Amino acid sequence: MKTKGFTLIELVVVIVILGILAATALPRFVDMRGEAGNAAAQGVAGALAGASATNYAGSLVGHAVTPTHLSGTAATVCTAANLQQLLTGGALPTNINVGATSGAATCAGVAGGTTSCDVGQTNGTTSATAAITCY
Repeated sequence: MKTKGFTLIELVVVIVILGILAATALPRFVDMRGEAGNAAAQGVAGALAGASATNYAGSLVGHAVTPTHLSGTAATVCTAANLQQLLTGGALPTNINVGATSGAATCAGVAGGTTSCDVGQTNGTTSATAAITCY
């Protein structure tokens, strides 16, 4: 009599191999949340830097650019109220905050220059720096 199927030993070997694969792959996927937050902060920093550079280029050719808060102001630039105006939709993503890299980052008298703003997650970790072009 010939029966078809797997033996108990074959099934145990396959289960052990799958267990080893799962144990080695699981730690890679557990830490993805932090990496995703860092990537989001870096994306926002890039968007802020790109938007301010575009506004500077527009101001050079005589276009009226908004927001005007980066135009020679002595006020601190690196606040959510100021920077969110550069983004489409006018708001920072929920888990992202901004702050000055050092001291009070202003645009007073530095048209064409840059000021640095920290962009990070709301849990306090800074993951990117946005070079904001003043105009």
